Amino acid sequence: MDPLTGGGTRLREFRLDDLEDYLAVVGDDRVTSWLSFDSRDRAAAEKQLGGMVERAALADRPDYALAVTRLDDDRLIGFARLGPTGVQAAHLGYAIAAEYWGHGYATDAARTLVNFAFESLKLHRVSAAIGPENLASVAVVKRLGFSYEGRIRHHVFTNGDWRDSLLYSLLATEFRAD
Repeated sequence: MDPLTGGGTRLREFRLDDLEDYLAVVGDDRVTSWLSFDSRDRAAAEKQLGGMVERAALADRPDYALAVTRLDDDRLIGFARLGPTGVQAAHLGYAIAAEYWGHGYATDAARTLVNFAFESLKLHRVSAAIGPENLASVAVVKRLGFSYEGRIRHHVFTNGDWRDSLLYSLLATEFRAD
């Protein structure tokens, strides 16, 4: 797949040589405290990265997990993912390395992937489940036009405890490309 280019980010396929930068995202408690999984150690990150590279090579790929880079640099600063959730539907996820927070990269990467979901994949619905305390991520999906659907109680087990998620969604009929 060719890279997807946004206003300030580029989404490209993962490479095995992304390991160090990927580990800086998924191995950082500041980042994973907001995600649906605990921080990964080097071995787990390497295994996860290898799986994403393998899935991307499949003719009928099951998901779109992509490395997020800045436009002026090919170095991974985060990831964005569309995972199938049903007929013409996918779940949106994203994370940016803590050192790059506050620069609009999450919003740009999410917008770029949502554009791809509706324009290229012809999806009907994209959803996002976000921890209630993750106000920055809630702001991202609201900026993109997602609607709040409700609270999913004890949705994920992470950091030794159950966490609720706030469910947001965007339908193809509500989508407007930026």
